[in-house]
Formats: sequence, C-alpha cells, structure tokens
Amino acid sequence: MTYHTTRRRILGLTSCLALMGSLMAATGNSQASTTHQRDFTDDSTSHTAQPTALPSNQTFWDALALEPKPTDAWSRLAEAFHWQDDVDQARVQQWIDHYRQSPHNITEITERARPWLAWITERVEERGLPGEIALIPFIESSFDPTARSHRGAAGLWQFMPGTGNALGLRRGGGYDGRLDVARSTHAALDYIEMQAEQWYEGDIELSLAAYNAGAGTVNNARSAARSRGQVGSYWDLKLPRETMAYVPKLIAISAIVAEPERYDVELPNIEAAPAVAEVPVTRPMDLGETARLAGVSHAALADLNPGLLGSNADPRHVKRLLVPADSAERLVARLNGDASGRTATADGDDVYVVRRGDSLSAIASRHAVTPADLARWNGIERPNALQPGQQLTLSGS
Repeated sequence: MTYHTTRRRILGLTSCLALMGSLMAATGNSQASTTHQRDFTDDSTSHTAQPTALPSNQTFWDALALEPKPTDAWSRLAEAFHWQDDVDQARVQQWIDHYRQSPHNITEITERARPWLAWITERVEERGLPGEIALIPFIESSFDPTARSHRGAAGLWQFMPGTGNALGLRRGGGYDGRLDVARSTHAALDYIEMQAEQWYEGDIELSLAAYNAGAGTVNNARSAARSRGQVGSYWDLKLPRETMAYVPKLIAISAIVAEPERYDVELPNIEAAPAVAEVPVTRPMDLGETARLAGVSHAALADLNPGLLGSNADPRHVKRLLVPADSAERLVARLNGDASGRTATADGDDVYVVRRGDSLSAIASRHAVTPADLARWNGIERPNALQPGQQLTLSGS
C-alpha cells in the first residue's frame, strides 16, 4: 500500500468531512445503517440494533476523547503504522526471518531506543506520517545517536556532511547538528516530506528509497520501470542492493514491533509519553550548570545532547537542548528566574513558558486571551503539539 503526504491527501478532505458528518448524524438516527451501527455497538449486536446513545452532557467529540490511549510506546507507535499490508511481500518476509534469527539483537537495539522512541513517534504523529518512519534509526544507526559510518554519515539518521549542511545541521563551534537528536530528527522528517513532494507526488516509500540512494538513482530506476510498462512504485524498481532492502527492512521490523509475541521477541517496556523535552537555548549555557539547574546529572544531560562536543551550548549554534521531560519545567523556570512559568522579555512583553500537561486553551483561559489569538501570535499551526519549555508570547504587540 502506498502512502502519500499531507498535501496530496488534502484532495480528499471534503469527502472525509462529509463522511464525518454522516457518522455524527448516525448517532441520532433510529434507522442507522448496519455499517454505522458497528461504530457504536458490539459486533455481536444484531443488524436491527440502535446506535448507543451518548449521555445528554456528552458530545460526539467527548466520546472520542474517552477512548483509551496506549500506555506504552510500542503500542502507540503500532497504531500509527500504515504499511502493514506489505508484510506479505517476499522481500519483507525474508527480513522478518533474518531478524528472528537474532532476537537478542532486536532487544538490545530497542532498549537503546528508550530515551528517544516516544519523542520521535510524537514528531512523526504531528506530521501525519506513517509510524514506520520512527523506526528508521533502527536500520540506520541501531538507535545510537553517536554512530558514525566509514563513509562519513553520522547520528541517529546517518546524515552525510553535505546533506546535513543543506538541511541546516551545522558543524563547528563545539557542535555537530547531525548528532543532535532533536535537530536531526526534525531535519530527517523535513527531508523525507520534501523529496516526496518534489519528486514523487507525495509517495513516501519512494522518498525513503531516495533517502538511502539519492533522488537521481531512484528517478532513473523509476523511468526504467515505466518504460517497462510498470507504474513506477517502490516495489517496481530495480535499485542498488542496499536500497532494494531498505523499505522491506523497515516494514519487517515494524511488523515485529506490532506483534512481538508472534515473533518471540521481547521489547523493553517504554512509556507512551516522551521521556525528553526540548528547552530553548537563549543564552550561552554551561552543561554542568544546566544539569544542576535541571536536577539531573551532568552525564545524563550530556547523553541526551551528543551534538555538543564540548561542555557549552552556544545559542549561535545550538537552538535547543533535550532534557528529561520531568525536569524541563524546573529548568526553564530557573533559567528565567520565575517559578510561575510567566516572565517578561527585555521589551516588557509577557511570555509564558509551557509546562508539561499544558494545553493552548488552558493557557489562553488563564491569561484572558483567546486560543485563536494565542495561536496566531505565536505562529502555532498544531495546537496539540506544545512542548514543555516552549515560550509563548501573551500579547500581539
């Protein structure tokens, strides 16, 4: 199954809204169709059963919000998978067999993913991308943010120097952006979406092939496939051996993650909520002093920020630090000298520092502004994607 990016999927927005309207209407329709009945009743209910009525004080959207959320990172990730229809592909099955021969390797690599997995999954979810993409570091670097290849690639996402430079992953001044987990993750997702839109009509599988082999190689293989009368999807292409295996490996490991018991693999227990949060670097920061303010060890903070090659974070190079999620609020408050989370800029403007569990509507309510204005003043396009440590201006001036 092919997956396409947001811009291409916008074409289906009208029909999706119409479908949602139909579903909402069905909640009050005593003669709802069998298909709609299944949305509100148990599968064992007869076809003449009526939709379950919502409590008088509960809306349709409230009912959706009450659905239980995954309590572990692997279940949360699996819910976002889009390519499991391709698990039966012969090349995918070959890699599943390969991985099953060394289950201890899977356990070791997935344990290494512990600090990053839920945070990366959340970034993938925000963009509406296939969840499988969160597992690219499994096949690129074995989830080692300090990994370096003999060809010069580095980091979780294994960026070459030239590609890193093009994506703004700076090197120098005691910093390597390719090793910065937060910056490199944002860059990798940007790159995958950008190539999909530029070359492949939003086809993410083709973009992943280009991520591995380069767009020129994939474009030539696609042209050759079309000359043979094929569509030119990823599965039609004749590519270098490594690239032929790239997407199958990704789908294979995602299939194992989705059903670890089936494949006799034990995955480490990782919470669904991200273990790390981004904190803005607005002035030069010594890593040791920052660790003290955050209430964590210097070693722990250094491990979360391998892009820092020394002990200082210079805002000219480093825009954000990753810190343990439960320490982000404390660190930001201490950096700003205001335990309330509210501070002021040099110009006198009020600024609010986002805390864990905050929502845009709650912040707006506390400070007597509308959520729409707060979003507009801060250029927020995804209100549900606030990050602890994020600074929001509280006025439009």
